[in-house]
Amino acid sequence: MYQVKRPSRSEFVPIRHLQYHVRLWGTPTADRPPLVMVHGWMDVGASYQFVVDAMAQDRWVIAPDWRGYGLTGKPGGVAGPYVPATDHYGFADYLADLDFLLDHYSPGAPVDLVGHSMGGNVVMLYAGVRPARIRRLVNLEGFGMPATRPAQAPGRFAKWMDEIKALHRGDMALKTYADAAGVAQRLMKTNPRLGADKATWLAQHWAAPDATGRWAILGDAAHKVINPHLYRVDEVHEIYQRITAPTLAVEASDNELEKWWQGKYTLDQYHQRLQAVPDVRTAHVGDAGHMLHHDQPAQLAALIEAFIA
Repeated sequence: MYQVKRPSRSEFVPIRHLQYHVRLWGTPTADRPPLVMVHGWMDVGASYQFVVDAMAQDRWVIAPDWRGYGLTGKPGGVAGPYVPATDHYGFADYLADLDFLLDHYSPGAPVDLVGHSMGGNVVMLYAGVRPARIRRLVNLEGFGMPATRPAQAPGRFAKWMDEIKALHRGDMALKTYADAAGVAQRLMKTNPRLGADKATWLAQHWAAPDATGRWAILGDAAHKVINPHLYRVDEVHEIYQRITAPTLAVEASDNELEKWWQGKYTLDQYHQRLQAVPDVRTAHVGDAGHMLHHDQPAQLAALIEAFIA
């Protein structure tokens, strides 16, 4: 199994009726802002362990599990005022959760903020909505989504309702595995660059035994339900224009954007959107796919440290 160089610790922070699980490395210092690192879809905060280990210097690093992922609970069934059970998730909640998280850990000073994939999209939006709270911004393959048209709204709402019904029927349940080794094999199948040592370590954080003894992914199946709202590029453009933090957009050498969207959205279109950010530069990580923080943690750590220094 992968040998951790910089052990983390866990704590739970009350945020919006949830006990938010946060993984922490290092300790606060007066001369450096905290480095907040948020994960992507169907991932967990522990996923940044390899990057933290590869850093040249010790940093105070804060990596939460988003709502409905890892050890953070999902809304519904909590004590106190009634909170409806969750059957879908939206970006607005991630923004609000991040805002509360920064209130807790760095209420009086801006932070350095890193986000991967879905988390990259969240941090880009957050940095434009709360520009004063971010000192440096790093977006790891948070490309956004294809532009939509108003004519798509009826069909999208219909699909959203159909998927919620499918979720409640159990048709969208996530696959379970006989043991942690099965989870590790799944991780390596999804990402052929991921070595067995890292996959074995990640499996312990990405999944856990359920009531039947099978290993279940620590991600709510409701994350698979489509967002009912259209993706408005004009709104994104306005938000990007308000980002004041120097921004680093990092891409992997083996870019999969156009394969995901099959021509509906291209890398060139993403680069055009980035032009709205007042102070942005791009960087590439060689011999890496979308999970670049797993594939090349040393390359990525060097990029991040140089940028936030």
